Amino acid sequence: MTERVKVVTLGCEKNLVDSEIMSGLIDERGYQLVDDQQDATVIIVNTCGFIDAAKEESINTILDLAELKETAQLKALIVSGCLTQRYKEQLLEEMPEIDGIVGTGDFHNINAIIDEALAGKKPIMVGNPVFSYEQILPRKVSTPRYSAFVKIAEGCDNACTFCSIPIMRGKFRSRSMESIVAEVTQLANQGVREISLIAQDSTNYGTDLYEHFMLPTLLQKVSEVEGIAWVRLHYAYPGFFTDELIEMMATNPKICKYIDMPLQHSEDAILRRMRRPGRQKDVRELIAKIRGRIPDVAIRTSIIVGFPGETEQDFENLKQFVQDMKFDRLGVFTYSQEEDTPAARLPDQVDDDIKEYRANTLMEVQREVAKEMNGKRIGKIIDVLVERYDGRNDVYIGRSQYDAPEIDGEVFVANAAASIGEVIPVKITHSFEYDLSGEGVSL
Repeated sequence: MTERVKVVTLGCEKNLVDSEIMSGLIDERGYQLVDDQQDATVIIVNTCGFIDAAKEESINTILDLAELKETAQLKALIVSGCLTQRYKEQLLEEMPEIDGIVGTGDFHNINAIIDEALAGKKPIMVGNPVFSYEQILPRKVSTPRYSAFVKIAEGCDNACTFCSIPIMRGKFRSRSMESIVAEVTQLANQGVREISLIAQDSTNYGTDLYEHFMLPTLLQKVSEVEGIAWVRLHYAYPGFFTDELIEMMATNPKICKYIDMPLQHSEDAILRRMRRPGRQKDVRELIAKIRGRIPDVAIRTSIIVGFPGETEQDFENLKQFVQDMKFDRLGVFTYSQEEDTPAARLPDQVDDDIKEYRANTLMEVQREVAKEMNGKRIGKIIDVLVERYDGRNDVYIGRSQYDAPEIDGEVFVANAAASIGEVIPVKITHSFEYDLSGEGVSL
């Protein structure tokens, strides 16, 4: 009987790419990929281990799926990803429900892991987290057919005191431009229109391979691939955001005017403890420069509240910073005390209830900012990538170049005729806190 395999992905879009490669290898092997976990004889859980909440979700998912051995047809439960890379011993000791483990540098051996797990051998393949994406492996894209993520680098060399990514993913390493362009071309030939380039630190792209910041050149080459309409950039480190990159984003019409730049905090004392380069003055100057050259840019950032030593005054200053900077999009995270990181050993850890209060308060501040920034789109004509049709209300629903898949707002479009995956012009008539609505126009 052909084995039926379900791949469950937790965590970020970088994990999603790894799951899609595993799915491609499994499909090539001849096993059947299934959507319903009830039908699966093999389940792979690709885990996240970045912060406590993600680890808890991963553990709970593993335990829930393990019950299918009793209630459904599951024969082997395999765990992959960041959690296994970091906690191999603990998982093996505390979770006998797991039938196989594979780390972040070995997932290309997933078929061998499946075979051994089905044979009852409880395989463990967790070695060096370094995996090379140079070879284009078979990949089953799980995102909508018109949009896909492409990794341009893996790992990270930035020694942020709160972050465990280098432990789980290794040192920063860029893919060659040739391999990236080849993958984008392959995806474009399959009908993909929007490419989201991802890395833990995308602005550092190329410094290891080419000894120079090569992201602007890469953006140009990717934008030249026939069939690609939008190129979106994720996780731009502020310390490496060069004038050349700003100019490329300002002048290339295919590059989305969207910058995802995790800043983590505003206060210099906190940034020093986090070991983040630059200071608030530098960030303010950089964002002013970006907005001066790209007036319609949408800027997303992420902030950590409750970092060790964050005082009430620090938080009040952070609130003012968010009000001043008027980020279009903002994600707020409570500090997670991760073992084996320098920040975990810092004094003055903040109570959990204070962290939660500060996170909720900051999001309320941002809610008003987002409403104001969205209102500035009213009356403008913007391009919208159509994602679905709501027949009940006779509206198309999509995203603008200012909205990343899954995490940002949507645009509701009336009086339009479009196909799913098509980019159409829309005149914005109404704005909400995070979404927009408008009408299709003929240009």
